Amino acid sequence: MHNGLVTYKEVQGLSKGLDMLRALNRAPFGVSTVADLARACGLHRTTTKRLLETLCINGLVRRGDRSGQYCLTFGVRSLSEGFQEEEWVERVATPRMRAAVPDLLWWCDLATLAGTEMVVRESTHRWSNLAQERAMIGQRMPLLTTAVGRAYLAWAPTQERRTLLSMIERGDDEAMRVILGDRRGVLRMLSEARRRGYSVNWGEWSLYPHISAVGVPLISAGRLVGAMTLGFPNNAIRPNELAFRFVPRLITLAQSIGKDISSWMERD
Repeated sequence: MHNGLVTYKEVQGLSKGLDMLRALNRAPFGVSTVADLARACGLHRTTTKRLLETLCINGLVRRGDRSGQYCLTFGVRSLSEGFQEEEWVERVATPRMRAAVPDLLWWCDLATLAGTEMVVRESTHRWSNLAQERAMIGQRMPLLTTAVGRAYLAWAPTQERRTLLSMIERGDDEAMRVILGDRRGVLRMLSEARRRGYSVNWGEWSLYPHISAVGVPLISAGRLVGAMTLGFPNNAIRPNELAFRFVPRLITLAQSIGKDISSWMERD
């Protein structure tokens, strides 16, 4: 104990992993080799390789295009944005979403990426008279079987989408791996969502098989920051009414939030 505070021994493995991330961040374009990283961090190549593979498993690093190369992934970005994300959701998205309840009628969720899932950061369930669930904030949604996850994947940069699909293939969710067994089918679905302007889920999420949804990307200053979804009971909305009445309203809401996020970031 020092000055009344309990002191703890350094977790060397964690410190070495953080050093590895810093070394990769300093490398040109976030790409380096095992040998160069070992020299930069003063570590044995075997230890360096083991640390890099652990970072790969956790989605912060991936193998490069050439043998022996490793590079940072989009997952590192999320480590620096957590606090800002909470703030722009509260200050920008929440008032916009609450004001849109009468226009959208059905419930709306805003979610951002966390690993290989989307996490609901804000929801109108508590304000909508038609909502069937109240405690949605913090709900984790799979990427492949929800409209919000499909929207994120469809509009994600190509390399980010490839990395996410590869992480799902190596993950523990057997159902998601089965879906990715037809990768061409998945890519066609995502391409169709981009062409159409929104993603769909017709009761395909096993947790809520009685619920359908549409999803749109949340883009701010040209960067994908999340996705938004409008949910409703199966067969509650006719397809034509969905496409021509509700989807445009959801897109308008997402665009207004994206624009406001950019303005808020510039002022902050």
